[in-house]
Amino acid sequence: MGRRRRCGNSLAVVALALVAAMLPSGEAKLSPDYYRSTCPDVEATVRAVVAKKVKETFVTVPATLRLFFHDCFVEGCDASVVIASRDNDAEKDAPDNVSLAGDGFDTVVRAKAEVEKECPSVVSCADILAIAARDVVAMSSGPHWDVELGRLDGLVSKAGSVAGRLPGPDMRVADLAALFARHNFTTLDMVALSGAHTVGFAHCTRFTGRLYRDGARTVDPSYDPAYARQLMEACPPDVGATIAVDMDPVTPTAFDNAYYGNLARGMGLFTSDQALYSDGASRPAVRDFAENQTRFFEAFKDAMVKLGRVGVKTGRHGEIRRDCTAFNK
Repeated sequence: MGRRRRCGNSLAVVALALVAAMLPSGEAKLSPDYYRSTCPDVEATVRAVVAKKVKETFVTVPATLRLFFHDCFVEGCDASVVIASRDNDAEKDAPDNVSLAGDGFDTVVRAKAEVEKECPSVVSCADILAIAARDVVAMSSGPHWDVELGRLDGLVSKAGSVAGRLPGPDMRVADLAALFARHNFTTLDMVALSGAHTVGFAHCTRFTGRLYRDGARTVDPSYDPAYARQLMEACPPDVGATIAVDMDPVTPTAFDNAYYGNLARGMGLFTSDQALYSDGASRPAVRDFAENQTRFFEAFKDAMVKLGRVGVKTGRHGEIRRDCTAFNK
């Protein structure tokens, strides 16, 4: 009887392992304690690298946060956006991703190198990016939250997978909401995640169409006139592709709720920003976040946790890369 029980338990363990290996993308069981026994200091290690990088350049903050968003919305949170291709055909090479700042990639690569020294082949690049995205927010006066861990790194990274999966600067609320709804985000989640635009910058070429309409004769009337003049000084009609301005002209290096107050004053840089205030479906959330930073922070934290669950890889659908920029051989 004892032997049969042992045999039964072994079969059960094997069966569970097979089920885990066959789980489709997105059904991994994530947990903040995932590395408690295998790499207990992983978050402290990543945090130290991020802090050093932020001290070198504040661009690290928006670059890392944007990198996480662009990663999760395409193939899921699997660090596929970090893959470098000799043929320039990986996710990072897609037109919607070529403007991603190198400091975000560098942060992940540096953190992975330090983590590998302590826990070789244990922590995924996807988890390191998720931790780093949380840390850059917290280091710029934003909220802190527990990051769920346990993702695997993706096995695919194709430039052709990106088109149509990321929000564009000219999108209206209905289209934005539909895009976010694909990943089970509500309108409130969408407005909260848009608050990431309270830090960072945007290249002039992404919004000059609002400044110089009808053959450069008119300006988008939803712009505050003084703000439009300020933008036109920074971004003339023949502006170069590398020139950029702050997304939030009021407190550009603080993660706060100023972004929402800016929208109420006609100071949304992109059409997709200003539309959040113009549209009745999203305006109540914008007003609420503008009035109460605590509610914005709570909604942002909840939305970031949800974002981190998008398209998570598990079992045979992923791996733990040794080098974040290349698939394991």
